[in-house]
Amino acid sequence: MLLDLRRAVTVSIIFFIMLGLAYPLAETGIGQALFNHQANGSLTPLGSTRIGQNWTGPQWFQGRPDGDDPNATGGSNLGPRSKDLLDKYKERIDGLEKQGLTPHQDLVSASGSGVDPDISPAAAYAQVPVVAKARGLSDDQLRALVERHVEGPQWGFLGAPHVNVLELNKELATLR
Repeated sequence: MLLDLRRAVTVSIIFFIMLGLAYPLAETGIGQALFNHQANGSLTPLGSTRIGQNWTGPQWFQGRPDGDDPNATGGSNLGPRSKDLLDKYKERIDGLEKQGLTPHQDLVSASGSGVDPDISPAAAYAQVPVVAKARGLSDDQLRALVERHVEGPQWGFLGAPHVNVLELNKELATLR
């Protein structure tokens, strides 16, 4: 019996060292060596490129109405027949129209995760006239900017083309 107990404790210690220490340290080392920017939160001076940010004013491209609290992830669980959801959509549409923006699905509906940093190229192009007017830039100049930031599907076939709003606005801030 004492021999069985000693074996059980020995195996537990070995597995603790392998799976509780060595494996996590190896994974952290690989992540830091090969994917340093992503492993450290994809941070920039304006925020993380993986978490949607709130942009105020017509001089910025707007993202999804998710908010910028990474702790508030997840959908609202409101169904398509929900009066609360329809009221939110109407309020968002009115707000976009007051800014002179054409309401686009990405600018009206929140993402499933609640922190999506990307919008569709169509939603970005729909904002070009308003942002151009607010910044005193030409529509063509901003369309070219959006075009440079359109990313294709991952590995060429997973997902849809998208635009990271933070990256787009970072470059927009450098334009004169």
